[in-house]
Formats: sequence, C-alpha cells, structure tokens
Amino acid sequence: MDAGGSVEAPRADGGAAPVPAGLRAFVLRTLALLVPAFAVWYFAAPILVAPAVLLVRLVAALGLGNLVQSVEQSASGVTFVTTLRAASPGIAGAVTVDVNTLLYTFGWPLFAALTIAARASHRRRHLAIGYAVTLPFVAWGVIADLLKNVAITSGPALAAQTGFAAWQREAIAFAYQFGSLILPAVVPAVLWVAMHAAFVAPLRREKQGRALLFRDASDT
Repeated sequence: MDAGGSVEAPRADGGAAPVPAGLRAFVLRTLALLVPAFAVWYFAAPILVAPAVLLVRLVAALGLGNLVQSVEQSASGVTFVTTLRAASPGIAGAVTVDVNTLLYTFGWPLFAALTIAARASHRRRHLAIGYAVTLPFVAWGVIADLLKNVAITSGPALAAQTGFAAWQREAIAFAYQFGSLILPAVVPAVLWVAMHAAFVAPLRREKQGRALLFRDASDT
C-alpha cells in the first residue's frame, strides 16, 4: 500500500495476491474487538445465559419430567437435579449433572465483534436478533450435554435407569456432537452472513476482482 492508502498492484512474480483494503480493514477491526467482546461475554455470562436456562427449564418440564426434578443456575453453570439414584455403594441421594453453558455460547462474542466491525446502521438490532435466534441452539447444547452424561458417560448402572434404548443413545450422542462442535460456531457465523449480505457482497466482488487481476498479471 502506498502513502495514499491504495493497494499495491498485483505482482507477476508468483507472489500472493494482495488482500483488498476494505476486507483488511474489516478484519483488523474484528480482531481488535474480539478481546473486549470475549471479556464482556465471560463476565456477563450469568445474565446473558439466563434466558437460555429458562428455555432449558421449559424443555425439561415438558419433555424430561421423568428424568429431571429441577434445573438450577449458578453463575454460568447449570445444575440438573435428576430423578436417578446413585449406583455406587454407600452413596445415596439423587444424581446431579453440571453443565457449563460457556461451552455453547462462545459464538456470541465472535458474532458481536463481526457485527460491530461491519459498522452497519442497525447493528444494535442485529445484535439483539442474533442473540435471540441463537438461544434455542444454546438450550439444545445444554440439554444434549445432560442426556449424554446420564445415558452414555455415567456408566451402565446409571444409564440403565434412564430407560433409553440403543438407538436413542446413538441419537443423543449425535445431538451432543452436533450441539457442542457445530452449532456454537456455525450458527452465529451463518446468521451474521445472512444479516450482512449487503456488506459481504462488495468485499467478495473486490476480492474476486483483484484475484482475477493478479492471475492475468501472472500469466503475462
């Protein structure tokens, strides 16, 4: 880039194509916003995850009443008090399962950083919509984590009390993998792209145009 801020012309010596100036500025803004976004997400998690915990309580009451007695929130963690009984000798009482909601909400600060970095005129509305849309997916991950713990990783003695069949345990394993590895990162990213199509399109055209220019210069 020269003193006037323009992007250097493509080199014909096989070097990498230059990154478009608009895309580079956007990436730098996003990187600068990630640290404060993650800090806010971490320290405000007890408040931010509260609506998701309400959804979890609703699902537990409507669909898991024979398995879950109560759902309690402590900071960013959720504790399920189950109807299951400890299978170890000398240990009595109901089995509890702790789930860390941060495992299923780490896409929030990334979505926030991308949204603010895009400098859209309606970024507050986009942040609110993105937050609301992702809440059910957070609840999915938390519920799947509970079911994975009681039906798969708790051992055969405790798993037998759940009454789940083999195919149901396989479905729980898939739901857990999908809810922990795919949804937390992919849903916010896809949602951001869908909400910022007008912002992304010019960056894509700029990058494609410079790639073509670079290829033509390399061929000459």
